[in-house]
Amino acid sequence: MVRLPLTPAEVERGQRLGALLRRARGCRSMLDVALASHISPETLRKIESGRVATPAFPTIAAIADTLGLSLDAVWAEISQPERTEDQSVLSVARHALLVS
Repeated sequence: MVRLPLTPAEVERGQRLGALLRRARGCRSMLDVALASHISPETLRKIESGRVATPAFPTIAAIADTLGLSLDAVWAEISQPERTEDQSVLSVARHALLVS
């Protein structure tokens, strides 16, 4: 099976996802979050670094659950054009408050 190359938009969205997950992880270690999400630390590292721009849905769902993020908030964050980090953190926090 031939995998099509990622578009620039997909690569950028993967980078935004990685940045969001790094911020949400905060001071928790990558190992702790990976183990709690039932994924390998290497997989989490690749997602956070943007090297895996289109991770599988169950993987993102598991990480989001571990970090206390709703999938709606994750999608809203990564599907937006580039924003400042402060705007991104506020957006996710605001969405989490509305959902809970």
